[in-house]
Amino acid sequence: MKYKILAEKPVFDQFFKINKATIEHDQFDGSKVTIERLCFERGDAVAVVIYEQDTDSLLFTNQFRYPSTKEGDGWVLELTAGMLEGEEDAAMRVKKEVEEEIGYRLNSPKFISSFFVSPGGTSERIFLYYAEVSSTDKLYEGGGLKAEKEDIQLVKIKRQEVKQLLQNNQIRDAKTIIGLQWFLMR
Repeated sequence: MKYKILAEKPVFDQFFKINKATIEHDQFDGSKVTIERLCFERGDAVAVVIYEQDTDSLLFTNQFRYPSTKEGDGWVLELTAGMLEGEEDAAMRVKKEVEEEIGYRLNSPKFISSFFVSPGGTSERIFLYYAEVSSTDKLYEGGGLKAEKEDIQLVKIKRQEVKQLLQNNQIRDAKTIIGLQWFLMR
């Protein structure tokens, strides 16, 4: 099956960008269709499942996320994550984000998978990693970048408690759910 992008132009370009495209593509019945679609261009991101071996805990961030206020108080428990900048190496970005957000040094994060966040409306992909640390790997203050007005709390949760949080629908962030399911299945 084939497609052609006939036209594409930005319709919004501030902190985020939205493109509008006219696309022609094959359909499953053999015909062609021409459609218009919007794409939220957010950029790609990294996230990391971090297991602290000596405490048998997983490490999370807790921070305010405006879009989540429709379902609660706005603070979201999630994996350490951050946006990639340009052609930046994803594994290096993971290390930087972990230092900035929770203050740990990572040696060699292991790539797990990449996936689209919501391919019906955004081009954003997450590059998901895994890392093991010990409590002695906490070398920096963490808390996020003050210049970006980040206010990030480190949260340690025992492995068994994490399973309960998932089962009770208390983890509401997709990348975190995917990462924790991967961790618990292995």
